[in-house]
Amino acid sequence: MARQPVRKALAAEAMSASESPATVSSPGTDRPLRQLAQVETLPRHEPPLPLTVLLPAYNEQEAIGTVLAEVVEALENRLFQYEILVVDDGSTDGTARVVQQFARECWQCPVRLIRHPERRGAGAARKTGIRQARGEVIVMLDADGSYPAAAIPELLRYFPQYDQVNGARTSEQGRWPWLRVPAKWLIRKLACYLTGRRIPDLNTGLKAFRREEMLRWLWVVPDGFSCVTTMTLAFLTNGYSVKYVPVAYRPRIGRSKFHPIKDTLSYLSTVLRIVLYFRPLRIFLPLAAAVLALAAAKSWHSFTTTGTLQESDIILFTAGMMTGVLGLLAEVVVAHHRR
Repeated sequence: MARQPVRKALAAEAMSASESPATVSSPGTDRPLRQLAQVETLPRHEPPLPLTVLLPAYNEQEAIGTVLAEVVEALENRLFQYEILVVDDGSTDGTARVVQQFARECWQCPVRLIRHPERRGAGAARKTGIRQARGEVIVMLDADGSYPAAAIPELLRYFPQYDQVNGARTSEQGRWPWLRVPAKWLIRKLACYLTGRRIPDLNTGLKAFRREEMLRWLWVVPDGFSCVTTMTLAFLTNGYSVKYVPVAYRPRIGRSKFHPIKDTLSYLSTVLRIVLYFRPLRIFLPLAAAVLALAAAKSWHSFTTTGTLQESDIILFTAGMMTGVLGLLAEVVVAHHRR
């Protein structure tokens, strides 16, 4: 299919999908692809591919056709096989019909569709896609049109040198910028301190990674919006090589699902939770030092004013020591599980 008509023609044809369901077929065969409600493993008897482009989607009827066309255009001159895997997370609009129509019109495009019978969350959709993907490398991007699919070849350039390559957004286009920008900056700085790494974009939705390595850490990935943050932190705190590539960021197509308060608190709790899982001393050691310093200051004040130590001074010293010991024990447990 020629380069110029791909985005306009296919996206338009997909958006004009009829109400009747379409059959999604594998390129070059008449065998229909399976549309599964929940999949946990790689499809049996299916050989692995070099690349899977994973598109988790929830009520993205307006954008998904355009995004699919952009992905096909970005990989048009590929020298390897790939697949596009769409995970429909219980959409209540015509998202699935648009994907089916796109696959039928662009018969040579290797599109697969997996459908959750009900909404389970952005993280759950990504985990289903990662488990079901055939690609040795997975490129994941949002289905709302905010990330340019043209950046995919740039991310792939850094494999196999890196284990994960992230697109670092050069601008903020989301809703509630007055809240999102400072909150993301503070959480990102906290994550940089706790991981000991520079993180240009903590919760980018455009990332490429080795499927085999990501499968090891799916147990820490939540079902909600902070899933991409967890994927980044799991690699950073476990010694993987992670690369950031600047990418443009566009206003999303359709309505945002971001909740300003709930999702911001979720990002913060995710950072703390992941560091407790993998780098507990980064939290316990400064906390123990702060409590011991407070205990020393209070003890000095008590001794200079009363000539003796108070019970509260002993309690503070004990709390500081116990916090440090808990941190050391947690670090030993983490080190044991890494073996």
